Amino acid sequence: MAKKRGNHEGSITRRKDGLWMAQVTLGRDPQTGKSKRATFYAKTRQAAAEQLAKALRDHQQGTLVAPHKLTLGTWLDTWLQDYKRPKLRPLTFDSYEMVVRRHLKPMLGHLLIQDVRPEHLQHFYNAKTQQGLSARTVRYCHTLLHSALAQAEKNQVVARNVATLVTPPRKTRQEMHTLTSPQIANHFLPAIAADRLFAAVFLLFGTGLRRGELLGLRWKDADVTAGVLHIRQTLVRVKNHDATADTAKSRLIFEEPKTASSRRTVPIPAECLTALKHHKARQAEEKLLLGPAYEDHGLIFCRPNGHPIEPSKFSTHFQTLLQQASVPAIRLHDARHTFATLLLELGESPKTVQTMLGHSSVAMTLDIYSHVSLELETKAAAKLNAVLSGGQ
Repeated sequence: MAKKRGNHEGSITRRKDGLWMAQVTLGRDPQTGKSKRATFYAKTRQAAAEQLAKALRDHQQGTLVAPHKLTLGTWLDTWLQDYKRPKLRPLTFDSYEMVVRRHLKPMLGHLLIQDVRPEHLQHFYNAKTQQGLSARTVRYCHTLLHSALAQAEKNQVVARNVATLVTPPRKTRQEMHTLTSPQIANHFLPAIAADRLFAAVFLLFGTGLRRGELLGLRWKDADVTAGVLHIRQTLVRVKNHDATADTAKSRLIFEEPKTASSRRTVPIPAECLTALKHHKARQAEEKLLLGPAYEDHGLIFCRPNGHPIEPSKFSTHFQTLLQQASVPAIRLHDARHTFATLLLELGESPKTVQTMLGHSSVAMTLDIYSHVSLELETKAAAKLNAVLSGGQ
């Protein structure tokens, strides 16, 4: 017969299967009005009593996490929809949702969230790395897990955030592929001069704009007289999470720049400005040709009918132009890297480059282009050596 315990001390009983069961009442559920009870099982009465004592102590301190059957996968879905979707930009939410759906839930989603241990996460990181997933993506998985479990700890769904006890892969630097100024000026640009989107490609190398920033430009964002562009919106394709059988799974949207530093004014090189004026004249001819069928969204770079250009198709077109010009293949984003590298090699200050790129800090710019900084520092050391050794 189980020893009788006082009020609010919980109870310990032995089940027919031989296990000892400890239970404690944690008050009432404010929604249902029913009592909330935590139940623990052990092979001995002493072990059950220890679990019960700890539960009572944690409950008194406000740190008790009642046992439940919530899985990590279910919590990740809740975390995404209730805590992240309302405040994240659509494209950022899409990346979170993709990582959860493609990587986290398949390997970890079945685990009860209270049973997740550091070794589960470490095994996950190691397995993903062995499968060929980049260190950057694995670290991204870690960031999301850490954030989701931190919210779970705050909600008293788990007792602690086990992601704080795990070491993600070391950050690796992605190799950059850039074009040289002779490759751009003597080969690439002359070879594509007749292309309808020549001015767009020229601006990539002349201003360092991101793809979405370029395709989101409107004529009202361009001050031709002052020779500057005002970056006020960006074009992105996002997933339509409310899609039905009759609606598209994704859609193009215009959104504000991600950060205050991304919302900036960028000077236009004189030759780029000339190309932009020629592009405007060509666009006016397209409008006349289509007449009422032309849908004017005020975009600088658009399809012949005025509709926004699909970002992925613009990247594909860029690759086609590189092949036609017989220059080394680079990613479209590498045009931005080329822009920054050329400026730094020309002796422009990192602070100026940071501002033109729209980076949040000069430290970020120096970190990305540390290879260029090292070359410049080497040249500076050589100049100093010449002075100190009495040379000219």
